[in-house]
Amino acid sequence: MAEKSIIIVGGGIAGLSAGCYARMNGYRVKIFELHHLPGGLCTAWTRKGYTFDGCIHYLFGSGEGQPFNQMWQELGAVQGRRFVNHEEYQRLTDGTKTLTVYTDPDRLEAHLLDLAPGDEEPIRAFACGVRHFAHFDLTALYAKPRPLFDALDWRAFGAKMMPFVPSLLTWALTSMKAFALRFQDPFLRRAIPQMFSWDEAPAMMGMMLLAYMNAENAGFPVGASLEFVRAIEKRFIDLGGEIFYRHQVEKILTQNRKAVGVRLYNDEVHYADDVISCADGHATIFDMLGGEFTDRTIRRMYDGHLPTHQMVQVSLGVQRDLSREPHWVTHLLDEPILLAGEERSEVSIKHYCFDPSLAPSGCSVMEIMVRTNYSYWQRIYGRTLYDSEQSQISDILVDQLKKWHPGIQADIEFTDEATPLSYERYTGNWMGATCGWLLARETVPLMILGVPKTLPGLDRFWMAGQWVEPGGTVSLAAASGRNVIQLLCARDRRPFTASLPEN
Repeated sequence: MAEKSIIIVGGGIAGLSAGCYARMNGYRVKIFELHHLPGGLCTAWTRKGYTFDGCIHYLFGSGEGQPFNQMWQELGAVQGRRFVNHEEYQRLTDGTKTLTVYTDPDRLEAHLLDLAPGDEEPIRAFACGVRHFAHFDLTALYAKPRPLFDALDWRAFGAKMMPFVPSLLTWALTSMKAFALRFQDPFLRRAIPQMFSWDEAPAMMGMMLLAYMNAENAGFPVGASLEFVRAIEKRFIDLGGEIFYRHQVEKILTQNRKAVGVRLYNDEVHYADDVISCADGHATIFDMLGGEFTDRTIRRMYDGHLPTHQMVQVSLGVQRDLSREPHWVTHLLDEPILLAGEERSEVSIKHYCFDPSLAPSGCSVMEIMVRTNYSYWQRIYGRTLYDSEQSQISDILVDQLKKWHPGIQADIEFTDEATPLSYERYTGNWMGATCGWLLARETVPLMILGVPKTLPGLDRFWMAGQWVEPGGTVSLAAASGRNVIQLLCARDRRPFTASLPEN
């Protein structure tokens, strides 16, 4: 049988995953990537000997034999790779009190009770939720695409989900901001919403994250995001796939309501039997396809009402060893600071001394992260104000930083700023979003029920990646690429196979 051909738009995690599984199942594959590196949002960059990570804080599937690990084994991403497993997720402090978010629910529960003995009810409820979700296998949602479920699959799926339905109904629709209102302690009412970096985060997400971290199944890959992605790129090439960098797709070509290929910005045209877009969802649907294949549901998804996450990240190369300091601290400010036209009361600081490969000996990589508004940066882009605003934000944040690390400004060797427009330019992501749809109350149903990977009225076209997998983690993006190839195999009446790399 002649190999069918597939063109994949985008060489991020989803694109590389789809490419690997397509090759495992006998399809010819070409990936076109606009950048000169693989990974998309899953990337890192090196400046003056410092490696700044732009993506992975933790990886679901880092633990052998645990959920998602088999997929990463098939993609060649975890073999021989060391992972760092943290006993603390992060700390939150107002300068007087400190909440340490231990990954062990027993330890976290005892610590919270010491901080606020009067808040026993919500504390025990949260710790109980972490213990409960330790038994929740998230891969049940992604092992097989829902359109391929038969009666036996639905029965097995229901049996797996049934014990968690009450918890899902409670915690999936309760944001950390709403949960914090159950506390009487003023410090915890302020700290709890920021435990998982955004106050809209569902409590379920935080519980599951801590459960996976406690099981050592959400570690940080030593070497950072780009090195991790390079392993998957190698797997794809070893399988016989082709990837073309600096080849940006302008249009997805259609004939008789079928996708037939792509046209690049250099006017090259490439044809294939199927096209998979793992690029930005908005650009795919409304630019590359001209908005021709939509319906009310799709237009509603992209009308701006669903939450996305934008941030400013200031990365620092510091000639100081911070390995004795907690690796991640969110400071709750007494007085808000004005950043990019908005007041911010939280500043999150992370160092990477737990991975010595990312900085010269005796030095440290630091990242300062704050949420921001895309529209502000869009308004000032293209004017000298944009560059000066980046510098001003760095100055303001470093001025805050020296309160907690006296004299640190003299040790800073390199400064790098990334705004939402940096993310947009680098990856094409709509509104500079860092993770597609932000996981929040509005998007949890989309995660559980699934987002279609096809468009209405268009045959031989598929989508994969974070815009069809709300939640934003690299594991879900990779699973999305895998699911798309399962759908193609089912259509072509091929048995789906997945193999491990040869030693």
